[in-house]
Amino acid sequence: MLEGLTAETLARAQFAFTVSFHIIFPAFSIGLASYLAVLNGLWLRTRDTTYLNLFNYWKKIFAVAFGMGVVSGIVMSYQFGTNWSVFSDKTGPVLGPLMAYEVLSAFFLEAGFLGIMLFGREKVGEKLHMFATAMVAFGTLMSATWILSVNSWMQTPVGYSISENGQFYPEDWFQIIFNPSFPYRLVHMVLAAYLTTAFVVGATGALHLLRDRTKSESRRMFSMAMWMAVIVTPLQIFAGDMHGLNTLEHQPVKVMAMEGHYDSHPDGAPLILFGIPNEEEKRIDYAIEIPKASSLILKHDLNAPLDGLDTIPDDEEPPVAIVFYSFRVMVGLGFAMLLIGGWSLLARIKGKLYDAPLLHRAVLVMGPSGFIAVLAGWITTEVGRQPYTVYGLLRTSDSLAPIDAPAVATSLLAFIVVYFFVFGAGTYYLLRLMNAFVPQKDADFTDGPTRAAGITPSTQLATNPAE
Repeated sequence: MLEGLTAETLARAQFAFTVSFHIIFPAFSIGLASYLAVLNGLWLRTRDTTYLNLFNYWKKIFAVAFGMGVVSGIVMSYQFGTNWSVFSDKTGPVLGPLMAYEVLSAFFLEAGFLGIMLFGREKVGEKLHMFATAMVAFGTLMSATWILSVNSWMQTPVGYSISENGQFYPEDWFQIIFNPSFPYRLVHMVLAAYLTTAFVVGATGALHLLRDRTKSESRRMFSMAMWMAVIVTPLQIFAGDMHGLNTLEHQPVKVMAMEGHYDSHPDGAPLILFGIPNEEEKRIDYAIEIPKASSLILKHDLNAPLDGLDTIPDDEEPPVAIVFYSFRVMVGLGFAMLLIGGWSLLARIKGKLYDAPLLHRAVLVMGPSGFIAVLAGWITTEVGRQPYTVYGLLRTSDSLAPIDAPAVATSLLAFIVVYFFVFGAGTYYLLRLMNAFVPQKDADFTDGPTRAAGITPSTQLATNPAE
């Protein structure tokens, strides 16, 4: 099945496969950790047991998703040595410390406080438990910060020098960490994580409302998720637009592929809504477009000129079709989220938020939309950077380890089998947890044993158990 494919193609496919599995779990856990911190804070402030019940419901789901994210992420680090050792050697002086900072300052922070958050409420006190929950949420954001700094430097490299042996050496760590695309990518990704979590929570609440509209936990989680959709989706669309303008400045070829502009437009470029990229003839077939709208969006001028891929050598063009389609999937889902948010706001104003089964079904269908949008966005970002790993400096073909195609093919097939089995089972378990109603318990329950080992019950209870 994989015969005839080169080692580079197989290595790229292997990394794309593993990172696609991995990214959906951090995208979920980043938003869910913050949601848990909000729920815990609201419980402490209001003493409304609905928030406590929701916290205990979603913390189990978070624990599973967090574990799956850790396991899926470890595999990628090994590929830097097995498949991309030349890339690791050349970029290691810059990227190695950043990856280490992520482990030391972020992952350890998450792991250190995770146990307290999950099991420690009755053991360490509510204030320390709240602190631990906040630290887990902060750790997930810190982890995303370092990883996105690494990726952003690969997209917009600054603050380095290149030695005689071709290695990148850091000259200015501030420039490296806060490189030109980093702020935009960080905001865009974190908001994407929050929206991903919001629509999962909203879909779960919608499912439960379709079964029983009276449960306060179902109503509360659905309401909170829809508020997030109303507030964050417009911010995400604005952040995405700003990120696009930054990409136009630093990676114009990627924008050409996203827009499907094979030809230059000296008098204003059209916005191609849909079409079929024809990479052989270098045109968009059956294009549905709005004249000069692309120039208006990208340059804020209807008649602003925009260069096309005809100004770029063929060997420096990214795979246009993949970038073109994935970008439209991401944008289309973003506007679908905006529509859902507006619909929910209208239903809320009318007092029908919990009595709108059509809205609930729509939100249920949109449950996985955040994951799909995140994957589409990362495909746009990473494929649009090709043929480079470090944009404009280190080509992907020059980053590959000296490895044979059959070896990569064997490991790729093994990954496919193991991933679908392990993560398929994990995802099935997550869906079962979300399918169950939120357990309704009193505020004085404990997650652990009612007494520690070695503590003897009181004499009164032992002699008169009826009291």
